[in-house]
Amino acid sequence: MLRTVDVRTHEWPALAWSFVYFFCLLCGYYVLRPVRDEMGIAGGIANLPWMFTGTFVAMLAAVPLFGWVTARYPRRVMLPAVYGFFIVNLLLFFLLMKNAAAPAGVAQAFFIWVSVFNLFVVSVFWSFMVDLFTNEQGKRLFGMIAAGGSAGALTGPALTAALAVPLGVPNLLLVSALFLGVAVICIQRLLAWDTQPEARLNVERTSSDAAIGGSIWAGIRSVLGSGYLLGVCLYIVLFSLLFTFLYFEQARIVAASIASGAERTRLFAFIDLAVNLLALLLQVALTGRLLAWLGVAGTLALLPALSVLGFAVLGAFPLLAVIVAFQIVRRAGEYAIAKPARELLFAVLDRERKYKAKNFIDTVVFRGGDAASGWLLAGLKVLGLGVVALAAAAVPVALAWAALSWLLGRRQEALAQKGDAVTQ
Repeated sequence: MLRTVDVRTHEWPALAWSFVYFFCLLCGYYVLRPVRDEMGIAGGIANLPWMFTGTFVAMLAAVPLFGWVTARYPRRVMLPAVYGFFIVNLLLFFLLMKNAAAPAGVAQAFFIWVSVFNLFVVSVFWSFMVDLFTNEQGKRLFGMIAAGGSAGALTGPALTAALAVPLGVPNLLLVSALFLGVAVICIQRLLAWDTQPEARLNVERTSSDAAIGGSIWAGIRSVLGSGYLLGVCLYIVLFSLLFTFLYFEQARIVAASIASGAERTRLFAFIDLAVNLLALLLQVALTGRLLAWLGVAGTLALLPALSVLGFAVLGAFPLLAVIVAFQIVRRAGEYAIAKPARELLFAVLDRERKYKAKNFIDTVVFRGGDAASGWLLAGLKVLGLGVVALAAAAVPVALAWAALSWLLGRRQEALAQKGDAVTQ
């Protein structure tokens, strides 16, 4: 397996710790995800736009706080603090669930919290990765690092299936918190590696002991002042529009086809397992090679191209089996192919933008796209548009998404070749 990864001798410790770090991060998340998906249905499919909006509002509150922390504290303090904050949150939810305090309100809050937690901790992870590794290293190593996440995403649902009954749902939160604690240890080891002379291939990198500095609003200003970053935002919005529609239709078709909450949870766990197994195989065997063969532009455009075909098939055959198969292929393609390529878009940013602008895009723009897409789709449903019409409308949107992906990838490759950091 490791023969498929082009790794230098001095990079092995960083690759191993990054792999374990992402494994723990996604394992901890996927312990919680099947519960969150069932809570979304139990809370009412009609309320999903409100839950997505609640997530967006929570992101708006969290991003300035993150900007304040990153401006004042170096990575060795800031990164563990972010994960420590979420560990404390998990312990608070554990106490509330254990004591059955306001179960309906806690369930809704937990759905929103998990949606925030997932994007935030993964965004911080990839910010750290594109800061730690050079663009050239990222092309070689990010596929294998992403495979660590997929391995964790396979382990998490399996742990939930095995432990949910004997431990009970509240205790699963403690399991997730334990994995986050191990992730903090990985961060410390990676920071130690980054101080070694042989690791610092990019002599222009800022010392890890220096605070990032800048304003708490710097991420927003950077995005608004950069055509390149606005293009990345549009990429995220199109992604959100297409796959919020797919998520809503999945919820609707699953609810109409399967009456039992336990059976629905089991189906969601099966989907997660299938997605992450396929993603792991692709990451280990294909991702690095695709980036070498097709470059960032070609690799980034693959998922939009697959989506054109997927929405066309869904429009012709709006069945449970079709939407499940589409979700598995789409999500595996996102994790294994699109995500590593998309993270390389941020490799050409300076350090402040790698953390602040990237975090704003990954959280506020992403969840804002989800919320807006949710209300847009709810409105189209009121007008009487069904899955067939919506799937047909999604095809040209996916084509536009593919074209944008290609253009962004070409721009990244040009900037990386010149060695320029994005300023506009």
